[in-house]
Amino acid sequence: MEENLNMFSAENIEMYINDYAIPWGINIAMAIVIYVVGRFVVGMILSVFRRLMAKSKYDEMLINFLESIISAILMLFVIVASLNELGVDTTSLVAIVGAAGLAIGLSLQDSLKNFAAGVMLLVFKPFKAGNFIEAAGTMGTVQKIGIFHSTMTSVDNKEITIPNGNIYNGNITNYSAKDTRRADMTFGIGYDDDLLKAKRILIEMLEADERVHAKPAPLVGVSELGDSSVNFTVRPWCNASDFLKLKLDFTEQVKLRFDQEGISIPYPQMDVHFFKEADNTSNKDA
Repeated sequence: MEENLNMFSAENIEMYINDYAIPWGINIAMAIVIYVVGRFVVGMILSVFRRLMAKSKYDEMLINFLESIISAILMLFVIVASLNELGVDTTSLVAIVGAAGLAIGLSLQDSLKNFAAGVMLLVFKPFKAGNFIEAAGTMGTVQKIGIFHSTMTSVDNKEITIPNGNIYNGNITNYSAKDTRRADMTFGIGYDDDLLKAKRILIEMLEADERVHAKPAPLVGVSELGDSSVNFTVRPWCNASDFLKLKLDFTEQVKLRFDQEGISIPYPQMDVHFFKEADNTSNKDA
């Protein structure tokens, strides 16, 4: 009984206060201050980051994703600093977090590859939503660029989902990147037809089409003396939005105009010549 009373004596209480309560109270208070100030500083950093990214006109999805990653990393440092102030051994905590990150990374290699490719697509912007592209062996209009995969709509209105890694690691052809395009067409006429007349008709048709640009000037010339036809290469420039319609319309108009002018578009053909040899056998018998 006397020992219990001695534990609550003035000297022991003062010792407990000086040795435990005050140091622990200071540590707890400092840990709280570090956490509160740290959160405030992280918020300021994220605010500056978002303003800079917005001025650079990066995709909103990329900004939000990078902001969440930076926030998680910075808050991890804040929490570690707070726990360290409380005397917690944070070395083992950091080691556990690192080992967990390594294990997750190894199990999600393909997903991380697609994620990295998605970030690169959003940063460098080889294409954007609404562009007509050819990538990963697929051609279509881009609907959405995601972090892990992108969505396209084919010309026959099928939705196609492609992993970003497949897109970024191959050739990307963006047909919508430029305002103008060149339509490459080939037309063949017969060897007996008037070559200069056919060339003049093609030039007149190009000059009469308002969709064809005067500069750069369209190219019309004989490109090949083929097996069954003399082939003209016709290369007019036009607005990218007019490309397909111009190519279809012009091809149809050439056929109709050549028919009117009596210029033939020959079928693939082959001339076979037979030579009759003298019958030497009958001469010998005679």
